[in-house]
Amino acid sequence: MRKGVEKLGLLQIDSVNILVRAHYMPLYSRLGSYEPALLDALSAARPKRFFEYWGHEASMLPIDCQPLLRWRMNRALRGQGVWRQLEPFAGEKRGEADALLARIEAEGPLAASDIAGSRAAKGMWVWSAAKHALEWLFWAGLVASTHRRGSFERVYDLPERVLPRAILQLPTPSGVDARRALIERSGRALGIATVDDLRDYYRIPAPDARLPIEQLVEEGTLIPVRVRGWQQQAYLHKEARAGRKLEGAALLSPFDPLIWHRPRTERVFGFRYRLEIYTPAHKREHGYYVLPFLLDGALVARVDLKAERKTGTLLVLRAHLEPGAPQCTVERLMGELRLMASWLGLSNLTILPAAAVHPLCCEQVCFGNIRNS
Repeated sequence: MRKGVEKLGLLQIDSVNILVRAHYMPLYSRLGSYEPALLDALSAARPKRFFEYWGHEASMLPIDCQPLLRWRMNRALRGQGVWRQLEPFAGEKRGEADALLARIEAEGPLAASDIAGSRAAKGMWVWSAAKHALEWLFWAGLVASTHRRGSFERVYDLPERVLPRAILQLPTPSGVDARRALIERSGRALGIATVDDLRDYYRIPAPDARLPIEQLVEEGTLIPVRVRGWQQQAYLHKEARAGRKLEGAALLSPFDPLIWHRPRTERVFGFRYRLEIYTPAHKREHGYYVLPFLLDGALVARVDLKAERKTGTLLVLRAHLEPGAPQCTVERLMGELRLMASWLGLSNLTILPAAAVHPLCCEQVCFGNIRNS
């Protein structure tokens, strides 16, 4: 499992839990059923082998990546590269942030909900002033995340009380050197990629990616190549190897590194994919939380899923087959849905009539206690 995270380079973290937290899914898609508590234990182990920071959005990253992201922390310290509402804490509101930092130093780990008077109005994106200050401190590297509570709330403490001393004592590389190392990791994870693919993996701004890529090409780490059907220049990582076979099936999280950069997904798979969580329900084309279905190297279907934990049911709300999907798609998809229900500890699989992509799907399928079957 540890090697799996390191090979991917990071796991994106997201708050949506209608099915399962996003960071658990990429390992499941590659390894099959595993106990999510093992990933929790791995992320909480001391000394820390992984830490949370802004990689590709909020991410779980190998600890040796921390020095490579200090340039991002330094920019945040100056109010650069952060959300607009956090910028004042690098300037006129710096005193508020410093006071909060002093409180954490004196009292120990704190979350936004622990701070008196920090209750925010209702709504996903309505944050308290304390939450904004904490997020800026986190972005600037002045605090680190110890863990997340069951409510998914992040808990903060001083970096020296969270991260290994050996990591904190490592020299800070120059911005160019750090971004070159990150782009090399992107190239290794992707195998073959365009400039936009390479920089998107760790969300490196376009102006900052040009020189590191030129250096990686010059040293032979990235090899310029042309890919049939791609208009953009592509780069092959020197360690990339073609897979031995294109067989197997897997459901993919919307935040899986294989598909999170939508232009690449269209280029590689001919599969247009958009996350419709923030689209009004009546305007959604495919559903709220839609997982693409990978079958023998192609994305052949997509399913809108929900884990109804009170009833122990995996709900298939909607399903769509892609044009040209092989005849075995429904059968293989049903098999993967059963496996996912088992992994999530759900004993029932219910396919709603609206999800029907095949006559056999227009019914409720109950497998009893799948975990023990």
